[in-house]
Amino acid sequence: MPRTVTVGLDGSPESRAAAEWAAREAGLRGLPLKVLHVSEPAPHTMARAPFLGAETHQHWAERVPRDAVEGIRLRHPGIEVTGENVTGHPVHVLCGAAATADLLVLGTRGLGGTGGHVLGSVGMAVVARAEWPVVLVRSGEQAADEHEKDPAGVPSTAAPFRPVVLGVDTEDPDGTPIGFAFDAAVRRATTLRIVRCWKPAPYHAYGTSADAGPRAATAPHESAALAETVGPWRQKFPAVDVVEESRCGSPAVCLVEASREASLVVVGRQARRSAFGAHIGHVTHAVLHHSTAPVAVVSHG
Repeated sequence: MPRTVTVGLDGSPESRAAAEWAAREAGLRGLPLKVLHVSEPAPHTMARAPFLGAETHQHWAERVPRDAVEGIRLRHPGIEVTGENVTGHPVHVLCGAAATADLLVLGTRGLGGTGGHVLGSVGMAVVARAEWPVVLVRSGEQAADEHEKDPAGVPSTAAPFRPVVLGVDTEDPDGTPIGFAFDAAVRRATTLRIVRCWKPAPYHAYGTSADAGPRAATAPHESAALAETVGPWRQKFPAVDVVEESRCGSPAVCLVEASREASLVVVGRQARRSAFGAHIGHVTHAVLHHSTAPVAVVSHG
């Protein structure tokens, strides 16, 4: 089966922003883009209505990806683009699409200001279940947002990409998200900023300064652990400019702050199921809702 970048499209502004990001990513990867629209079967009452019947519902469902494909071909003439409409349960169809693509791209709706973003129930379920990378793109995302400022002080696609940010857990590192982040940095010819934020022991929170005693003694150990984790990847990707950051604090807060200067944020999700079903993890959950840059969630064992 040919490799693709696949984007889930429902006609909303956020999904259209995701489609544009997916087209740019397909160009970086040299892969075709597949625009996938999932339509649930027309309700029985709609099917019986003379002007809102199943045929009308099907016509609209087929038009969404067709119009999107035509627009993307005009704006991205170097990309091979195909569209498909599939009837079924959105979560099941999108998870299946993720399994056969290099990555799946979905949109999130922004709330504006510092309020964060809305990751709908379908997007949340797909991220929690997909075993392959899923990228979430916020509504309103523009190509220039992923680039540095030009000499006039305005973000421009003619300027270099902003860094790729990777969140790493040195206590349980996995090579899948790390490799994904290094590859993304290579394709963008940009810096890879690897962030490791660790929390102090509970007793540090009471009556001690940020530089005092055990907390200060922990910092060199954490920095060394990060360097040990990243070392083999530096050797594998010698051309990538890597910046390692190890500091005390909330991992979620650190990554959200780093996203403000990033072209892409990469986080991992451990592919395991609890008694309550699939889950995302609180750090990844927070980053998905508050990152100002697109977020790649990479599942690992």
